[in-house]
Amino acid sequence: MYNAIAANKRRTWILMLLFVGFFLGLGYVYGRATMEGQEGGVSGLTIFGVVAIVYALISYYGSGKLTLALAHAKEANRQEFFHLYNAVENLSIASGLPMPKIYVIDDTAPNAFATGRDPKHAVVAVTTGLLTKLDKSELEGVIAHELSHIQNYDIRLQSIVVALIGLIALLSDIFLRNFLWGRRRSDNDRGNGAFVLIGIALAILSPIIAKLIGLAVSRQREFLADASGAMLTRYPEGLAQALQKISADQEPLEVANQATAHLYFANPFKDQHGMKWLHRLFNTHPPVEDRIKRLQAINI
Repeated sequence: MYNAIAANKRRTWILMLLFVGFFLGLGYVYGRATMEGQEGGVSGLTIFGVVAIVYALISYYGSGKLTLALAHAKEANRQEFFHLYNAVENLSIASGLPMPKIYVIDDTAPNAFATGRDPKHAVVAVTTGLLTKLDKSELEGVIAHELSHIQNYDIRLQSIVVALIGLIALLSDIFLRNFLWGRRRSDNDRGNGAFVLIGIALAILSPIIAKLIGLAVSRQREFLADASGAMLTRYPEGLAQALQKISADQEPLEVANQATAHLYFANPFKDQHGMKWLHRLFNTHPPVEDRIKRLQAINI
């Protein structure tokens, strides 16, 4: 169990360092392509760094409310959802976490997510389908998984990752538009010809590369939350059964969209036919079979 958690943490940090390095490298190349000499590259790197910090802070403080609004989630009434409150309360005490706010999404597809900027400002949201289709141990497994996301600060990490992906796409678009439809090639452009070509190539490819790195981070955090959640309940089978039941349910989550899909307990989009290797590459979650296999191999 502890080995699984440690391995996933290492992989996530490696991917995050790769992400940050890629972003700063992009700033350096854009700086060299649009400004003169080494100083231009340093200026581009500095500008990208400052913009990234500001953009990440805005996303960090505002993403939770936006996610709940997009999901049409409403705060749960304790009397009406007593069993849900009881499960979240007991597992919060067991994990040493503050009690998160609880929201319910009126959707018959079984799913859940956690959001917020830190454990003191966290929210757990579940669908009405999850409450009606899972038994007690399965529901506790899902709640433990989401609380693990909070405890491991995945909610903070994912907010920053999503912000960086969006920022890379935005800056790449600005660079491409400026070069292709802005000012004509100057002597400076000709002097930095290699960097201009690299910049154009990165402007086209970097949003895809950034998305792939972000998805890889998301998949590693799902494995980590599964392992941590199983440790919390001391019953990996409950979480494995919940995954099996949710994956077998073919009803898509109506309120889900591409911007928030990575937050959910299981992939909210059910159309997974066709090129399996491509789906694995661009999927926000690891394959359910892999998650179940890892859970079944855990010894507590």
